[in-house]
Amino acid sequence: MRHLALILLAAAAVAGEIATQAVEYRMGEVAMRGYQATPLGAVGVPGVLVVHEWWGANDYAQRRARELAERGYAAFACDMYGGGAVTDDPKQAGALAGPFYQDRALMVARARAGLAQLAKVPGVDAKRLSAIGFCFGGTVVLELARAGEPLRVAASFHGGLKSTTAVQPGAILAQVLVLHGGSDPLVPPAEVAGFIAEMIAAKADWRMAVYGTALHAFTNPKARELHAVMPAVDHDPAAEAASFAALHAALAERNR
Repeated sequence: MRHLALILLAAAAVAGEIATQAVEYRMGEVAMRGYQATPLGAVGVPGVLVVHEWWGANDYAQRRARELAERGYAAFACDMYGGGAVTDDPKQAGALAGPFYQDRALMVARARAGLAQLAKVPGVDAKRLSAIGFCFGGTVVLELARAGEPLRVAASFHGGLKSTTAVQPGAILAQVLVLHGGSDPLVPPAEVAGFIAEMIAAKADWRMAVYGTALHAFTNPKARELHAVMPAVDHDPAAEAASFAALHAALAERNR
């Protein structure tokens, strides 16, 4: 297995100081297609799982994985849907994401398959794993935290905050970081208040940053193109920069 890992790493596409490659992995009968990005020569570095938006395991998630690798993390952009499915059609995206919102156990199981693959990445320290997610992926990451995954950081960017999962006090082991658009109509104030009450009751280590004028999907430049037909979404460069600064501060703090 060690020789196979070395061969795969040698075959990776190298960009600057990182190596990237597509990775096929499985959960039972479901074949999935992820994407890993690692610093060249990585030894014992922290790992970060990247969970995609409802559009699927697309270029945006891969870009975020590369950025993390450039900062010294081993990153793995997982595939929640299987087969590397991606779409630009909101109706199809809703159909792909819907079963996971309906079945939170399936959501957590599929994400755990991604975490297991991240732990196998050459050079990663499997005891120092975090997870970040965007929109749908933000919900996924919060469900991982609720399920008791021992993540260093569980960061949700413009993700849904409500859950059907009952969390016992002390069950959340991750530091939870929520990066929220304050004007996001898809995650209204009542949902935010419910999440805050949930985290307090769970006695979790949690933080929230609210970017007052930001809408849904504020970190994704493509959201600007969609704003005319999907008014709830828009790119906000200032909120994007501030939210990633918060993420990197949390990762640095928790991976000392």
